[in-house]
Amino acid sequence: MANTKSAIKRIRRISKQTAVNKARKSRFRNALKKMNLLIDGKKKDEAIKFLPKLNSELMKIAKTGIIKKQNASRNVSRITKKIAAI
Repeated sequence: MANTKSAIKRIRRISKQTAVNKARKSRFRNALKKMNLLIDGKKKDEAIKFLPKLNSELMKIAKTGIIKKQNASRNVSRITKKIAAI
């Protein structure tokens, strides 16, 4: 257990940041699930409309370091290919 004042403050700060990161990651996963449902349902028009929102969500969390930038780019690339294949 932390026994200095600064360590106690860091624990408090880390727990707050962990909650924020979990919320952001959850939004990212939900967006991916929604996009996959659109693709599985062969709803190309809706998927194309949702793509910029998904891209924005991915880049936001890549910028903050929750996922790596290459991971976000790879996800966008794969989803774009799937949409084109519909």
